[in-house]
Amino acid sequence: MVWSGRLAIGLVLSAAAGAASAQVRIDVDLGAQIMRVAAGSGESYAWPISSGALGRATPRGEFRPYALYPMVHSWKYGNEPMPYSIFFHGQYAIHGTMETDQLGRPASHGCIRLSPRDAATLYGLVSREGAVIHIGGGPEFVPEPPALRLMRLPAGRALELAPAESPPSL
Repeated sequence: MVWSGRLAIGLVLSAAAGAASAQVRIDVDLGAQIMRVAAGSGESYAWPISSGALGRATPRGEFRPYALYPMVHSWKYGNEPMPYSIFFHGQYAIHGTMETDQLGRPASHGCIRLSPRDAATLYGLVSREGAVIHIGGGPEFVPEPPALRLMRLPAGRALELAPAESPPSL
């Protein structure tokens, strides 16, 4: 009888540990500008995002949130509101944005932006269950390379390729 009591306690502790380890899986596809979320509670979502714009890459890899704040104001970018911020790497975060017309294309300084409603939902899930964040896919976008053209150089020099934007040199 004592043994079965210990077994029952062990099973309860085991079940509690399993529930505690259920985490939200966040998959960010930078190429498609989509976040897919699967919660341990069974909820799942797919939301449009905005990631880093040209020259402001969003970090790629696997991360775990290290800080959650219901509201942050960015001192670096004009005190812009960042509701429901989930910090995952240095000063990079997943957060809400008021610029919802930019969702679906790269537009941020490197953070991952969501609509405020989606950010609130994600914040609630992550605060209850924890999370693993996978950021990949790609490329965020590929800028078109400058068109190349042949330039004529001073006598005795070979022709070289140069960007089309540069003025012709003789």
